[in-house]
Amino acid sequence: MTRSATSARRDPVHSGDRIGVAGRIGILMAGHRRAVLGAWLLLIVVCAAAYPALHHRLGAPDYGVPGSESATAERLAADHFSQLGAEQDLIVFHSGRYTADSPEFRAAVDHALTAARATAGVAGAVGPFEGNAALQISADRHTAFGIAGIDGDMSARVDVVSRLQSALTPVADSGVQAMVTGYAAVEGEQMRTETGDMERAESIGLPVAALVLVLALGALAAAALPITVTAAGIALAVGLLFGLTSFLVFDSLVLSVATMIGTGTAIDYTMFIVSRFNEELTRRRVRDRKARTEILAAVGAALDTTGRTVLASGLIVMISLCALTVVGLPMLNGIAIGVVTAVLATLGAAFTLLPAALATLGPAINRGALPPRLRPAETRAHTTSSAWACWARTVMARPVLFGAAGVAVLLLAAAPLTGMKYGIDMGLNSLGDSPTGQATRLVQNTFGPGLLSPIQVVVTGPSDTALSGSGVVDANRFVAELNRDPRIASVVPQQADGRMLALVVPKDSFDSTAVADLTSEIRTRARTVESAQIVVGGVPATFADVSSLITSRFPWVIALVLTVSMAFLVFAFRSIVLALKAIALNLLATGAALGITVAVFQHGLGESLLGFHSTGFLQVYLPLLVFAVLFGLSMDYEVFLVRRMKEAWDRDPDNAAAVAEGLQHTARPITAAAAIMVAVFASFVTANVLELKQIGFALAVAVTIDAVLVRLILVPAFMQLFGRWNWWLPALRRTQPSTASTADRIDSSAAV
Repeated sequence: MTRSATSARRDPVHSGDRIGVAGRIGILMAGHRRAVLGAWLLLIVVCAAAYPALHHRLGAPDYGVPGSESATAERLAADHFSQLGAEQDLIVFHSGRYTADSPEFRAAVDHALTAARATAGVAGAVGPFEGNAALQISADRHTAFGIAGIDGDMSARVDVVSRLQSALTPVADSGVQAMVTGYAAVEGEQMRTETGDMERAESIGLPVAALVLVLALGALAAAALPITVTAAGIALAVGLLFGLTSFLVFDSLVLSVATMIGTGTAIDYTMFIVSRFNEELTRRRVRDRKARTEILAAVGAALDTTGRTVLASGLIVMISLCALTVVGLPMLNGIAIGVVTAVLATLGAAFTLLPAALATLGPAINRGALPPRLRPAETRAHTTSSAWACWARTVMARPVLFGAAGVAVLLLAAAPLTGMKYGIDMGLNSLGDSPTGQATRLVQNTFGPGLLSPIQVVVTGPSDTALSGSGVVDANRFVAELNRDPRIASVVPQQADGRMLALVVPKDSFDSTAVADLTSEIRTRARTVESAQIVVGGVPATFADVSSLITSRFPWVIALVLTVSMAFLVFAFRSIVLALKAIALNLLATGAALGITVAVFQHGLGESLLGFHSTGFLQVYLPLLVFAVLFGLSMDYEVFLVRRMKEAWDRDPDNAAAVAEGLQHTARPITAAAAIMVAVFASFVTANVLELKQIGFALAVAVTIDAVLVRLILVPAFMQLFGRWNWWLPALRRTQPSTASTADRIDSSAAV
């Protein structure tokens, strides 16, 4: 047997153990490093080329709820009022020079309407002089609007209004601006804004993450690896998402959230593996790249320990996100698929590209090293203790005090959750000076914000039959009552085929809580009419259906995540107590993060500092999305910390020593990983789109709470309180894998 193989067999990490699948994969990739690196280079080039095409295929967020009342109203309107299109948007005409009575203004309107009717996807267009002039022309006569019916689903309508705006642009040369606004137009502009927000966030977050990596890993070469592997993983994710667009529809929010979470997790995962690899090199005293056997042993050990933990953490993130599909909302399904795809891609890079790169670099990973006192203790020989181990013993000396104080802080932070309110904000104030932004402000200030997207009331006979005599009477009475409602600006009824469609224009914006309450009241009144079937739809009704669906399914998502996570953690930790403790602490941390988010975005605490104006509620899907994401991400650090403690416990069943050793070896990389995630997530607080700002803030706060308060205080405190019970697992045997040993596997790979 060679000296290298003998050294590998004496490896303390695997002494008496046999290497698992993760370690064997790492050794295989490292042994065929040239082929792996070549394959990844080709893959990156191909997938990166798909990025522009993916952006072209992205649709707008679709809040539609299959089978809901709003979906029924949309179907009925399309069946019987096709001339109005699936959506009615506004063509806004404005001139500071001409009035609506001038020939120049009228000529510009006629030219714009001709262009609009010739645009594919426009069902029809009614100008201000063909409809209700008193309603469609402003009091100062400098602004007017026409109505354009837009066909297609949500994504198609966004494309139609984009083409429509392009067709109207030449009209501005006449001195009269012609601009499109409405729900689809706002969605399209928000998509473009989100793309800019994402690019700006990445330009801020990634440099900060790179700096943290240098400080965490102690060398420039080591810090470059996580950035490189993350970029490769995200490129693969883009390629996979592009392929999935052949079968599925994704919106811009999917790409933003998938990129945000994929980047944060990928950098963390690769950093942990690089840190463990460097530790293994130091322990083996490998200083020469020619020591191939020892380098392969270090790769195998890093993947067999930290790599397995990375895999477990990635699975937990994917399990949590898959729970979103319980809601049955296409938009959330898309986010779940997008994030799972990103995590799978980054895991693939971590288990294939990273081992090949580590084997290629070997000890050269420490090139560009920081001064010794700034480097991690694990990369310096003969290090036996650290400030982190001392801190762990300090906490364990007073576990009740530290535990009670930590829990009290989390409960106090979570208190605002009791008054949490939901809603959907379309970000009308973030549209800027784009044509849609200008048109939106003109409509809001001149005609009223409710005109942007009215409530649709469809009236038919029972089972979509024509209205009977009494039905017509009751329908007219119903519309007359709506006209008398002080919250409604106007009601525009249309009739066709014995059916009625009433466009109800509220005085407030379609995404306001006031219109949400009005929509609910209209539905309640509609149920009292017996001679006709009244269905309430439109964007405000769709938002109401989304809110109802999410709030009703939220408890099921929580139950599913907790149940599956519990089973998974018992298997991963081989302990019931540790699994229960991890879930309880994660719930506290998630609740605290959401509570702080409520205080900031609902109550407006610090809104001037963060550059937004509080809407008085959170985006309705935010708590659900953040819970699923945070529960998965927060569990990452728990898994890393506890698995390292378990290594020490399996070697020497001393609970206090195992806790101190686990914290000593993981506190620095966990703190660095948290700082990286906070940098990535917090960079999205600069976004103009409120939903991205809220998501980024909530995730950044949660990771901070988790890494600082939970992992450094509550975990060691509760580990000390439970003592040997931490490792209790009844009626199950702890067995070791029965595969080939590390040394045997390395011997066979060293010749490659």
